[in-house]
Amino acid sequence: MDNWNEFRTAAHVARLGTVSAASAALGVHRITVTRHIDALEGLLGAKLFQRHARGFTPTELGYELLRIADATYAQFGELKRLARGVSDAIEGTIIITALDVLVPFVLPMIADVRARHPNLNVNLVSSDRVLKLEYGEATLAFRIGPKPDHPDNVVIPALKIEMGLYAAPQYIQTHGQPPEPGGFADHIYVGPDDSSPRPPYFNWLDANVPEDRVHIRCNNVAGTFEAVKAGLGVGFLPRVTAEANGCVQICERDHSWNETVWAVTHMDLHRSSKVQAILAVIRK
Repeated sequence: MDNWNEFRTAAHVARLGTVSAASAALGVHRITVTRHIDALEGLLGAKLFQRHARGFTPTELGYELLRIADATYAQFGELKRLARGVSDAIEGTIIITALDVLVPFVLPMIADVRARHPNLNVNLVSSDRVLKLEYGEATLAFRIGPKPDHPDNVVIPALKIEMGLYAAPQYIQTHGQPPEPGGFADHIYVGPDDSSPRPPYFNWLDANVPEDRVHIRCNNVAGTFEAVKAGLGVGFLPRVTAEANGCVQICERDHSWNETVWAVTHMDLHRSSKVQAILAVIRK
């Protein structure tokens, strides 16, 4: 209805009996209340109230307006209850996004959530593009690097990835034992190209390994991980990934290499039961 404000104002006057009472209930000036009633009566071409010294008495049409208004408010209340029920139910589908490199770390969380809430379906969008939560492209995002600072998002730490420098069994079989610290010139390395993100461990690689020994370069972090696992060269891997693939650690891990994974939600959806179900797994 194009004249909802006027309709609501007239309903308050019909219910409360005076312009001043309606003005106080609505938080608007008395002149605004009178103007709304005049405009609505002009639109309808009929009187809604009989005006007198004690206030406004609804006409027959005024009582009809109040009846319709009460029914409308009741329907809005039902809509609100339905919306609350939908948002509180841990079922349906939730869209989660993560960089490709984070998928192995996110999947166990999803498995845990699904075990607890089997009616909740997950659409996992793996992408190097950062999906926009404010546009509804995803409900929950897992991100890495500096803490995201968008003012409309809620950000919590999800996990810490321990990084180390490793050689895969295939590499050792072909090239011999990996180098001792300081003996980097004798081996082949995997590193980033100029377009790849630059986490702290790649800065360490640039500073400590001659450029001509980095024979394999990739345009994303996930690619470097796969190249190291395949035995193409010595390079950085998450500790859990390296141990699962039988890789050999070649030097002590530096704590500055570790990376925090952030769970990010838009503030409008942060309190929804679906999001909270996943955050409960993260916080356990």
